[in-house]
Amino acid sequence: MANEMMTLEQVANYLHRDVREVNKLASRGYIPGQKVGGQWRFARAEITHWIETQMHAYTEQELAALEQPPAGEDEGPLVSSLLSEATIAVPLRASTRASVLKELVNLAEQTWQVYDPEAILEAIKQREEMASTALGSGVAIPHPRRPLPAALGEHVLAYGRTASGIPFGAPHGGLTDIFFLVCCRDDRTHLRVLARLTRLLMRPNFLDELRATETASESYEKIVAAERELLPTA
Repeated sequence: MANEMMTLEQVANYLHRDVREVNKLASRGYIPGQKVGGQWRFARAEITHWIETQMHAYTEQELAALEQPPAGEDEGPLVSSLLSEATIAVPLRASTRASVLKELVNLAEQTWQVYDPEAILEAIKQREEMASTALGSGVAIPHPRRPLPAALGEHVLAYGRTASGIPFGAPHGGLTDIFFLVCCRDDRTHLRVLARLTRLLMRPNFLDELRATETASESYEKIVAAERELLPTA
């Protein structure tokens, strides 16, 4: 799946955009792709990474479009359904980037769905070395660059908040204290979870509420309540 090549029409469907718009973006070099025999071809892994780099500038409507579930599935919680109190640490006992990543993987292992923690740890280290996942808001979202289906039984999230901010590569030298580890078995779910997380982070006061919690239980309740407000009402 990670090495899959996509056509122009498939990328347009993947991005929830018009084919003509995608063709224009590709022709101008905004989307990574190349022409083969006069036809656009795109590497699925490169498109997924490109979406990640653009997501911070998406509107809430564009993010919601990325979250759409596969045909036949109901729209429901994404973040809170993959988290549990067992995969949350408040405070997260880490003071360096390396120790944060290690502790997050340790938390993920509490699900019993992590078959190869060493592979996941190495993958998220490599992703952080490419470019930090830290945002200017004091949040970082470590994740592998490509899905690791052999290392996971199911999709897994972990959350931790350090007692104080630490250097994690945020813009302008900012410190980071809130960490969401995202490990998915496929890139479609990966993008859906990232989009939902991004929408959560856009909510007024959400980060202040998370920083005010003192336990894993309180943190989980805040995340559940915040995500519930994003879901369409029946």
